[in-house]
Amino acid sequence: MNEPTAGAETFWFLGGKARVLIPGSATKGALTVMQFDDTIGHAPPLHVHGGEDEVWVLLDGEISFFVGEQRHDLTAGQVAFGPRGVPHSYLVRSAGSRLAVMFAPAGIEGFFAAAGTAVLDADEAPAAFDLGTVLTAAAAVDLTVAGPPPTPEAFNAPGRSGSLPS
Repeated sequence: MNEPTAGAETFWFLGGKARVLIPGSATKGALTVMQFDDTIGHAPPLHVHGGEDEVWVLLDGEISFFVGEQRHDLTAGQVAFGPRGVPHSYLVRSAGSRLAVMFAPAGIEGFFAAAGTAVLDADEAPAAFDLGTVLTAAAAVDLTVAGPPPTPEAFNAPGRSGSLPS
């Protein structure tokens, strides 16, 4: 690894914590690895990446991933794939979760940093976020919001299937 991750800046993003573990500059733009720490009920809006594929590795917790018309229920140690051009999101089903996410190619880490706010030692709750700032930053990296975040009701919605085996 060309750049150490110790002390990587943690920032608030859509109510959860995020940090860049391996920036694209360390991989010559091949990929970026980030970590997201979220609480129960956290769900980003349904969205589509125009330029990068996404691989999610669930480190702790339980999350339902929605990729196209499929739902993948993951527990710690399981992996899911979100190809570019396919609408996707996720819903945290446990008290907390820790997620490693690889984006290939790299570059989207700038979006997360631009749309987030630094976590300060005194922070006890997520910083408020401005949806307009998030949408403006998203447009710059060919990321499109395609719908609202999934809800707990969506977890049991008809037509959703595809639970991954343990």
